[in-house]
Amino acid sequence: MTPIVELKNVNIYQSGNLVLSNVNLSVNQGEFVYLIGKTGTGKSSLLKTLYGELPLTSGEGHVAGFNLQDMDWKKVPFLRRSLGVVFQDFQLLTDRSVYDNLKFVLKATGWKDENLMDEKINDVLNKVGLKSKGFKMPFEMSGGEQQRVDLARALLNSPKLILADEPTGNLDPETSDEIMSLLMQVSKDYNTAVVMATHDFAVIKNFPARTIKTEGGRLWEEAPATTA
Repeated sequence: MTPIVELKNVNIYQSGNLVLSNVNLSVNQGEFVYLIGKTGTGKSSLLKTLYGELPLTSGEGHVAGFNLQDMDWKKVPFLRRSLGVVFQDFQLLTDRSVYDNLKFVLKATGWKDENLMDEKINDVLNKVGLKSKGFKMPFEMSGGEQQRVDLARALLNSPKLILADEPTGNLDPETSDEIMSLLMQVSKDYNTAVVMATHDFAVIKNFPARTIKTEGGRLWEEAPATTA
């Protein structure tokens, strides 16, 4: 199996404070991993390290073929083109349509050909079940639909890894299940690794996968969740 994430003896700092020490983590291509732990135990800091927002200052780290120790502001955009990031609060541009939200990302990541952009946008909207909703404005959509747009945006550059920070946090249980089914399906269809931070234990029970936990300044491997 090909590791998409490989951290060895990593210390993670947030605002100069050590939040996680001696982190060792390997995530393979196509693997789905939950990241759990109480608020303030380092889940978001770990995700931020993986997508280059927090610098890696000790230990070894590789994500999607990029060396995190070698990361600077010029290289971060290239790392992020290999990733998809899904947020709890969607972070959609409210002044433009769904289609234009997606086109904005493609242009920002170097796409030029109008026909190819159009094809890609229609492809990802179809994938997340929003084929006919590209003309809509974000405020015209439900929370679940906005989260689907967020996931479509994460898929634009065919990522090797999706980092999802509480993607079901603002959704009702039924909509959460729909988003989780979609995320699991995307992981399987594209052979994309997913690391998902969550507080939602109902989701973990309904969609079991490998689970790691932040606690006491360390990262721990949890026993697998079961549907029993």
